[in-house]
Amino acid sequence: MVDDFSHVHDKTAGDLGREALWFFLHTLFAVLVLTLLVAVIALTHPSIDDSNPKILCTILAFLLPLAAGFVIAKARQDQVAGYVWISGLLTFCIVCVWVLDLPTGPGLCDHCGAVEKLYRTFFDIDHGSGLMAGDGLLVGTWIPLSMVGYAIGAKLGLD
Repeated sequence: MVDDFSHVHDKTAGDLGREALWFFLHTLFAVLVLTLLVAVIALTHPSIDDSNPKILCTILAFLLPLAAGFVIAKARQDQVAGYVWISGLLTFCIVCVWVLDLPTGPGLCDHCGAVEKLYRTFFDIDHGSGLMAGDGLLVGTWIPLSMVGYAIGAKLGLD
């Protein structure tokens, strides 16, 4: 049987530390691109009830980090950048647990089941759950989406 992880055995602690640092930095780059996007959209002062800016931001939360990941991976040729989706998955899972633990009440997804609570918090643009002070799209959808987009762009940018 061929050991597919033979390249891991040859790495020093310093190599693994550098990879961990770059993994963190690539994750941070994805979030910074999203932060700039949200700041630019916030400058237009969109109505909180208007769904068009939310839809636009959802699309751009994927596409702009995808482009950034592509450019950075093309310049650095860093394999670690393609694994930033793991940060997005972990972030989404942690936020899901947090939302499921939040109390409901009038105006806050009263009597919602677990699936409806998660759906309305993260994916329902017009009729959100009211949980997380209405920041479910930002924290639970756009941040993980930016990390997934960044990872896909990075994979596309690697030679």
